[in-house]
Amino acid sequence: MEKEEPLIHDFDIGLICDYFGRLERQGPGSPEATVRALSFIDSSRELKIADLACGTGGQTMILAKNTKGTIIGLDIFPDFINKFNINAEKLGLQNRVKGIVGSMDALPFQNEEFDVIWSEGAIANMGFEKGLNYWKDFLKKDGYIAVTYESWFTDERPAEIEKFWVDAVPEMGTIGHNISIMQKAGYSLVAAFVLPEKCWTDTYFIPQKAIQKEFLEENAGNKDAEVFVEYMKHEAELYSKYKQYYGYVFYIGRKI
Repeated sequence: MEKEEPLIHDFDIGLICDYFGRLERQGPGSPEATVRALSFIDSSRELKIADLACGTGGQTMILAKNTKGTIIGLDIFPDFINKFNINAEKLGLQNRVKGIVGSMDALPFQNEEFDVIWSEGAIANMGFEKGLNYWKDFLKKDGYIAVTYESWFTDERPAEIEKFWVDAVPEMGTIGHNISIMQKAGYSLVAAFVLPEKCWTDTYFIPQKAIQKEFLEENAGNKDAEVFVEYMKHEAELYSKYKQYYGYVFYIGRKI
C-alpha cells in the first residue's frame, strides 16, 4: 500500500512558526511584486490599510515605504507579530505601522474602516470566495482588495501536482475562474498578474535552504521537524518540475 504523504495542515503549529519565523517572507512574493500590485491603486493620498495574515511583515514594510497613511498588520501567531513590530521599529515606521494578534476570519475592525485590504499568500487558509465576501464589509466603498492566491494556469495538469495542491488548497481554480469569483463577490477587477518565478525561487525556496540545517540542529531528535523539512523540500522539487501548470497570482479588485 502506498504511503500517504503528510499535508501542511498536519504539522504542529509551533514547528511551522519556528521554521517560517526565520524567514523574511512566509510565502512566495517579492518587493517588486508588492510594488507592482500597489501601482494599480491610487496611493497619492493617505490610505488606511489592513494587511491580513501579515506574518513577520516582509511585504508590509514595502507597502509602508511606498504609501502615506497607516497600516495595521494582523496575524494569528504572536511570535510573528512580535517580530513584525520589532521590524517596524528598526525601520522607524512604528508611528504608522502596527502589528496586532488576531484571526483573519474574525476581524476586530469596524465596517468600512479601510481603503485597502492586503493579503499575500494567506487567503487560501480561509477560502478565496469566503475571504473575499467577508473582508468586503471592512472596505470603504470604492476601496481596494489585493491578494495573492494559488492558481492553475491550465485546465489539465499531471496527477502528481493536482493531488498535492488540491489536498493543500481544495478550492484552487484557474485564473479565469478566480476572476469570476471576485466579480460575483462584488468587486470590479482592476488587475491580475502572475508572480514571476523568482518570487518562488529567490525569495522563498533559496532562503529556506539557508535555515534548514540550523532548524534541524535546534530540533534534533524531533521526527516531526525532519518530516516537515522533507515536506518543504518536496514542495520546492514539485515547483521546479511543474511550474508551468500553477503559481501565485495577484488579484486586485475594487469594491463596487
